[in-house]
Amino acid sequence: MTTLLPTTTAGSLPKPAWLAQPETLWSPWKLSGEELAMGKQDALRLAVDDQRQAGIDILGDGEQTRQHFVTTFVEQLDGVDFEKRETVRIRNRYDASVPTVVGAVSRPKPVFVEDARFLRAQTDRPIKWTLPGPMTMIDTLYDAHYRSREKLAWAFAGILNEEARELEATGVDIVQFDEPAFNVFFDEANDWGIAALERAAEGLKAETAVHICYGYGIKANTDWKQTLGSEWRQYERTFPNLQKSAIDIISLECRNSRVPMELIELVRGKKVMVGAIDVAIHDVETPEKVAETLRAALAYVDADKLYPATNCGMAPLPRAVARGKLAALGAGAAIVRAELSA
Repeated sequence: MTTLLPTTTAGSLPKPAWLAQPETLWSPWKLSGEELAMGKQDALRLAVDDQRQAGIDILGDGEQTRQHFVTTFVEQLDGVDFEKRETVRIRNRYDASVPTVVGAVSRPKPVFVEDARFLRAQTDRPIKWTLPGPMTMIDTLYDAHYRSREKLAWAFAGILNEEARELEATGVDIVQFDEPAFNVFFDEANDWGIAALERAAEGLKAETAVHICYGYGIKANTDWKQTLGSEWRQYERTFPNLQKSAIDIISLECRNSRVPMELIELVRGKKVMVGAIDVAIHDVETPEKVAETLRAALAYVDADKLYPATNCGMAPLPRAVARGKLAALGAGAAIVRAELSA
């Protein structure tokens, strides 16, 4: 990117009400067959236009073609039975009924490649595509086959690498892996999680990013955040090893979080997606509030490596709120960009 402070989103944006139930994760599709396929593409084009009008520089698909950032990918893999379900503890935070790994996992065909090709055709701007990370994938399943979180993560890392290479071939500029599990399972992340993430990104010429946050603005996550105390120092556990990793961009949650901004110093030298938009509230930030967050981050990350972004995905928000937050992000970045240029 040649643009100073290029803006982007963490990933998801709300879906139109005619496609899926608003403000709901895992919302069933309201269309089917060919109408659903066309509806997804229409929603993707709207998401691109919303970002473009807001002044977002690195565009995503808003995850309009998927119900959930993990399960929609897993659904296309062999070795996972979605009818055979078990209850597991997700992120060590809440219980959920999840599919079961019943055999060796494999990817019989590309999952998002055609969607990424469609996104590439909508814009000349840089594009970013999001994938679930290996550790977050294993945390969303019951493993009755490998009986080892590490072995299953490495199997998924190979599958993700296949997908990422084909996404790169469509013209994707940044491949982002979402790893909120890194903020929970610190020992595993450092022992093998970061290495598995590097395996997922192996050989890519496109830039790679890892998004580590405190989750969507849903009740289970907001309740959990109340237990974290006055300082959220979880990033401190993984950032030193991520700084030494092959991943190019680190994405973290800053706006209205209790993360000490100085923790960004631990990844000095990396590009940093600084979350300057709170996705857990409906109040729309002013551009000046966004600018405040970015100015604070600039003490710990060089200006040419700072990417203003959202804290997390905005799928659970009303569309008007999400559009307002996108506009604030674009305008806030413009304020600081002008200050730096001056």
